[in-house]
Amino acid sequence: MTCQICETRRPRRHCPGVRGEICAPCCGTHREVTVDCPLDCVYLRDARRHEKQPPLDSSPLPHPDIEVTETFIEERQGLFALAAVALYEAATQTSGAIDSDVGEALEALIQTRRTVQSGLIYETKPSNLVAAAIQQRFGQAEGEFRAALRERTGMESIREADMLGVLVFLQRLAISNHNGRKRCRAFIDFLRSHFSPQPGRMESLLDSGPALIVP
Repeated sequence: MTCQICETRRPRRHCPGVRGEICAPCCGTHREVTVDCPLDCVYLRDARRHEKQPPLDSSPLPHPDIEVTETFIEERQGLFALAAVALYEAATQTSGAIDSDVGEALEALIQTRRTVQSGLIYETKPSNLVAAAIQQRFGQAEGEFRAALRERTGMESIREADMLGVLVFLQRLAISNHNGRKRCRAFIDFLRSHFSPQPGRMESLLDSGPALIVP
């Protein structure tokens, strides 16, 4: 038997991405490049713990005019958690989604809000259908938790400027978590590690509605 990828070396591990046996060098070379690795793959998770992030591009981060400080996020922890959970669910419910798709969806969501702030009503939509699906699912989730908060507090408790800042922060997290691989899902994995839905978590966040109102 030989490795299912290189067809030369002896296989040493089972790869759920190709549903076959592969060798360790091919695992390291093709992981998240030509192989769509399940997030729960033990070899992928081990690699996450040891991989070094490539140096960040020297070009400015997107939307440098939007300042998102540590204090801003600390004061909006509930809103940030709601958005992160919604983004994680939108990504994992969209077949084939990778980090670059999530990044395009975030950019479209940000551009749409920036347009609204300028006094126009125009929804930016990605040409990438996967990214567009993530954007749509996030928008649906946002609409649902906005409605739930209105029901609990009797008012609109999320300011557009706050949601814009949270989305920009998520976009910057996506950039800083990218490992440089073509099929990278390190950011989605990051969201899973910190914001994957747990029983009662969303209700708990929604019940803290007044805390989402920042003076």
